[in-house]
Amino acid sequence: MDTKKPVRQKEEPFRRQRILAVLSAVVLLLGSLCFAKWMLPERKPALAELKRPVLLIDPGHGGFDGGAIAYNGVKESDLNLSIAVKMRDLAVFYGISAVMTRQDDNPRTDAASYSEHEDLAYRADLANSLSSCVLFSIHQNTFPTSQPSGAQILYGPDAESRRLGELTHRNLIEGIQPENRRVAAPAPKGLFLTSHVSCPVVLVECGFLSNLSDLQRLCDNRYQSSLAAALLGSYLQFTDTSRV
Repeated sequence: MDTKKPVRQKEEPFRRQRILAVLSAVVLLLGSLCFAKWMLPERKPALAELKRPVLLIDPGHGGFDGGAIAYNGVKESDLNLSIAVKMRDLAVFYGISAVMTRQDDNPRTDAASYSEHEDLAYRADLANSLSSCVLFSIHQNTFPTSQPSGAQILYGPDAESRRLGELTHRNLIEGIQPENRRVAAPAPKGLFLTSHVSCPVVLVECGFLSNLSDLQRLCDNRYQSSLAAALLGSYLQFTDTSRV
């Protein structure tokens, strides 16, 4: 009997650590859901029954193209995907039809045949193949100096994209970035995705990887959930007033 007691004593700290880890995960999940509930309207069965356009979520870059790289090695493509997945999961919870241009960081081709143009064309073709959709392309910004900060929305060339862009930008500012003084703006004509799709489209620059404060927030799961909730809330508001 005495020989078994030390074993239980050794196992007890590990058991407590496992329980604390599980409890921490549950608290984090509940916190994210509570924030999402605050940012989004009450979930009702009717939401799933409304005729809404498909929510198309594009995590920018990916595969061989990591996009911007922060000083600590964090890749833009990883942050884009993490925020996009949270947005997709919230959409599923609301019964909304959501499609992603990529599900993971696996390249679609090998390194020798990779083409950024072809990758962007694939994403545009996917959007244009859907009978009706609203496209959110998620990105991160960067700058040679560390001063610039904050999210910004770039919208497509049509009136509906502008309306979606201004609505989304306002929700980001009012919901999670009250200090932000940026304004929504037309996407540059040379930006391939926004100029080659026929649906309402916005490109979401979530923040600057070159700004230490932005970078810290962008790497935080709860902040990513806040971004995802604000973007999904914008989609719901936009489609409530532009039903197809």
